[in-house]
Amino acid sequence: MTRRCELTGKSVMTGNNVSHAKNRNRRRFLPNLNQVTLLSEILSQKLHFRISANALRTVEHRGGLDEFLIKESSDNLSQKALDVKKRVIKAKEQIASE
Repeated sequence: MTRRCELTGKSVMTGNNVSHAKNRNRRRFLPNLNQVTLLSEILSQKLHFRISANALRTVEHRGGLDEFLIKESSDNLSQKALDVKKRVIKAKEQIASE
């Protein structure tokens, strides 16, 4: 399993550890990933995602999982999140047409 956020696409970055004597050693910066369960109000389902703590704050800020997926670019989303996004958009259109 890759160390990549399923919603924002945040992944591992590389850089240097720099000592006081300016010696540089390569290191990895890992994202703060958490296994969370988010509720989709439109689908009435609980969905499990592995997302970064920053993404969790963004989801709450945008008003929930459904609103986040509708607004988020498809380039950043994982395949699982893309499938959920399609289902949410389809369900929202059905609700609007009724």
